[in-house]
Amino acid sequence: MKIITDNAISFIDKNTVVQYQEKAKEANKLLHNKKGKGNDFLGWVDLPNQISEELINDIETTVINLKDKIDIMVTIGIGGSYLGAKAVIEALSDNFSLLKEKQGYPVMLFAGQNLSEDYLFELRELLKNKDYALTIISKSGTTTEPAVAFRLLKKDLEDKYGKEEAKNRIIAVTDKEKGALKQLSDKENYKTFVIPDDVGGRFSVLTPVGLIPIAFAGFNIRKLIEGAKEMTAKTSDKVEFENNPAEIYAITRNLLYQNLYSIEILVNYNPKLSFIAEWWKQLYGESEGKDGKGIFPASVSYTTDLHSMGQYVQDGKRNLFETVISVEKAKNKIVLEEDEANLDKLNYLAGKRIEVINKSAEQGTTMAHLEGKVPNIRITIPEVNEYHIGELIYFFEKACGISGYILDVNPFDQPGVEAYKKKMFELLGKPGV
Repeated sequence: MKIITDNAISFIDKNTVVQYQEKAKEANKLLHNKKGKGNDFLGWVDLPNQISEELINDIETTVINLKDKIDIMVTIGIGGSYLGAKAVIEALSDNFSLLKEKQGYPVMLFAGQNLSEDYLFELRELLKNKDYALTIISKSGTTTEPAVAFRLLKKDLEDKYGKEEAKNRIIAVTDKEKGALKQLSDKENYKTFVIPDDVGGRFSVLTPVGLIPIAFAGFNIRKLIEGAKEMTAKTSDKVEFENNPAEIYAITRNLLYQNLYSIEILVNYNPKLSFIAEWWKQLYGESEGKDGKGIFPASVSYTTDLHSMGQYVQDGKRNLFETVISVEKAKNKIVLEEDEANLDKLNYLAGKRIEVINKSAEQGTTMAHLEGKVPNIRITIPEVNEYHIGELIYFFEKACGISGYILDVNPFDQPGVEAYKKKMFELLGKPGV
C-alpha cells in the first residue's frame, strides 16, 4: 500500500507542515504508550500481533462444523458490529455471485442494522425455506436494533428446529463476563466468542466481531490478519514520519481541515470497495465528529457518481477534498474489440483493456478536479485480496487514532450517539427513561 499526497500539499501552508509532523508523531506515541484520551479503548493498536492461534483455530473449527448444515448465516449487529465484516465480505466477493455466495460456504445476510419492518418481514419470509444459523454480535445484548432482530429470529429458529437444535445454530459474540447476551449465552450454552473490553465497535474488525462473519463467508482470515500485521509494523511510532503512511495521511487531512476543507470524500473506481467507504465513514465520523469539530466523511463511486455528483465536485463550494483508493491490478481481463460499423464511435478504444479505460478515467478526473481546486490524496493497493484489505483496514484505524489526537478530541467515545436513543426511548415509553 502507498499514499501519495503531492496533489494535496499545494493547497497547504508549507510553514505548518513541520509543526503537524511533530503533532502526528506525538499522537502516534500516545496511542502506543496509552496515555492519550480514551486510552481504555486502545486494544486495537497491537491487536494484529496479539491474535492467538487458538482463537483462529476456534473460529475455523466453528465454521467447518456448521457451514455444511446451512444455506444462510445471518449476522445480527449494528454499527461496528456489522460494518467491518460487511465491508470486507463485499470487497472480496464476486460482484454477481448469488447473494454473495462463495462455493462451499453459506450466504451471509445481515440483520439488526436497521428497524425496518419490511426488511425484517422479508428476511423472515426468506428464511422459512432455508437452513440457517445466527451470529449475534452485541457487547450488552440490549442495543435496540440487534436486540429486536435477535428476539424475532431466535424464536423463528427455535420454532423451526426445536430449542435444543437451535442452540447449536446460534453463535454469540459478546462481553466476556457481563451483560444480557452473556447471561443468555451461559444459560442456553451457545457457542460464545469474546469482544475485548479495550476494543470499541468501529475498531473491532480484527476481533471475533469481524473475523467470524468473514470466515463464514469463505474468506481467509489468516491472510487478512497477516496484512494487518504488516501495516502495524509500517505505522509504528518508531517508523520515521516520511515512511509512515498513517502519520502522513493524518496530517495531510488535518492540514487541509485547517485550510477550511471540512468535507472528505472517499473515492473508489472499483464497486467492490463501496462498503469499505461505509465502514470508513463510521470510523472517522464517530471518532472525530465531536466538540464542534471534525471533517465530514462522505463517499462516491466513480465513474458512476461522476454522472450525478461530478458537477458539484468540479464546480461547487470549495470546502471538500478527495481521498482516492486506487487498485493497481484488476482480477480479470476484458479487451474491447473493433466494430465494423463503429456507430458508437468507440473504435479508437479497440484493443484496449477496460481497466486501461477505467484508469484513464481516474487520471483524467484527478486532473480535472485539481483544476477545479479540489485537493487529492491517493492511496494505492496492488489488488483486492484478503492481505491488502487487512492492510487497508489497519491503516485507516491507525490514521484515525492519530488524526483524532491531532484534532484534540477523544477518538474512542461517541457521546452524541446516545442523544437519539434517549428521545426514541421517551417516545416508546421505556421504563426508567
